[in-house]
Amino acid sequence: MEQTVRARAVIFDMDGTLVDSNAVVEAIWTTFAERFGLVTADVLGFSHGRQTLDTVHRFAPADLDHEVLAAELASTEIETPGGIVEVPGAAEFVASIPSALTALVTSAPLLLAKTRMTEAGLPIPPVVVPAEDVDRGKPDPEGYLRAAELLGLSPAETVVFEDAPAGIESARAAGAQVVVVGAYDGPVANGLHRIPDFTAARASVDGGEVVITLDTA
Repeated sequence: MEQTVRARAVIFDMDGTLVDSNAVVEAIWTTFAERFGLVTADVLGFSHGRQTLDTVHRFAPADLDHEVLAAELASTEIETPGGIVEVPGAAEFVASIPSALTALVTSAPLLLAKTRMTEAGLPIPPVVVPAEDVDRGKPDPEGYLRAAELLGLSPAETVVFEDAPAGIESARAAGAQVVVVGAYDGPVANGLHRIPDFTAARASVDGGEVVITLDTA
């Protein structure tokens, strides 16, 4: 079944939405969990869609310098070669929308975001809201509110593509339309459009609006 979403701009999450970085991310957080004697599944479950520092605050020993540890983890992610690919169809879908009508809101630092987008062969939107540009990371709506502001729009005039519960909650709280990418089907995604990946979506422009057709079958 096809469904249509219309918006004046499209805002994307990065990891898990446009970029498949699971292999790298899981390896790094598994090492982190083993280092501190944590349950790996707990760390991975919390970290998805959130800023590195938020996960460090949640799980690292209180007597460590969390800022330094988060910076070390981010550097390790940047320096880890390979393992970064596009979510199927993502590059073609993003390229089909005028860049001025797109934005990226990511829990990753800017350098890591640029590295991953480039490695996956994805164009980087002119509006990027990375981790260091917000005071409160997802699930807080600050990032999506900021992106809409930079686009000169209200959040309700945008559609957000997200994959993780923290990001979906963030986008919904901002007041944006939301399309879920991937397998997540928890309560925060109730009632939302969803696609397995971007091979099930196409976009065109009609009178200044982006018209997105979703194959939700």
